[in-house]
Amino acid sequence: MSGTFAEGEKVLFIDSKGRRYLVTLNIEGEFHSHSGFVPHTSVIGIQPGQVVETTKGMRYTVLRPTLEDFVIEMPRGAQVIYPKDLATMCMIGDIHPGVRVYETGIGSGALSMAMLRWGAHIRGCELREDFLNRAVNNVRSFLGESALEKYDVQLGDAYSDVPEGEYDRVMLDLPEPWRVVPLAESFIVAGGLLVAYTPSITQAVQVREALGKGWADQRTLEVLHRTWHIEGMAVRPDHRMVAHTAFLTVGRFIGS
Repeated sequence: MSGTFAEGEKVLFIDSKGRRYLVTLNIEGEFHSHSGFVPHTSVIGIQPGQVVETTKGMRYTVLRPTLEDFVIEMPRGAQVIYPKDLATMCMIGDIHPGVRVYETGIGSGALSMAMLRWGAHIRGCELREDFLNRAVNNVRSFLGESALEKYDVQLGDAYSDVPEGEYDRVMLDLPEPWRVVPLAESFIVAGGLLVAYTPSITQAVQVREALGKGWADQRTLEVLHRTWHIEGMAVRPDHRMVAHTAFLTVGRFIGS
């Protein structure tokens, strides 16, 4: 998207210390902080990258949020999958335009949005109605109403329910993904990929045990994200890093 900010659009306020605030513009709205407020009308009609000031002189750069920004700041119920894992899951899962994905454990819709951005058609299964509604609202909020044409999320129990049709990919983010593996063998196409997101290594081990002789090219990995402090010639790793968040396990179905 290009051009000036419009009412109803999302905007990211970033202060001099890098703190970020996600706001939806409303012609009657105001962005408040400890250093005064900015009327939304001061943002509507200006270009991204410009600086606005609060009533107390605090300066904020206003930008259009990226998907990464939105995932970190969006309304959530379940624990969100971090962007570093979202990108890797889409890559090892070979998500591409037109691919048919069965996703379980929808949560707040972070993985859904990443895959929709990559062109996937998603059939989702979510046990909790509040999570389902939040995910759909987040998808609509960031990607627009048209994204819902490729996003079919229904209430159900992934441990027992089998979706209709065939799927090229199975993406699992739920407490016991190994219980879904035997069911997945009935609806994933030959050569299809299954990716499981598990916080603990014992969960990953159980997924690997469930991926029996009908699965090939199995891997389990984790993604570590370390930023660097660069100030002139003073260069060092930042003191904090996003280290372990989850183990990602992938396997390719070759038929039982």
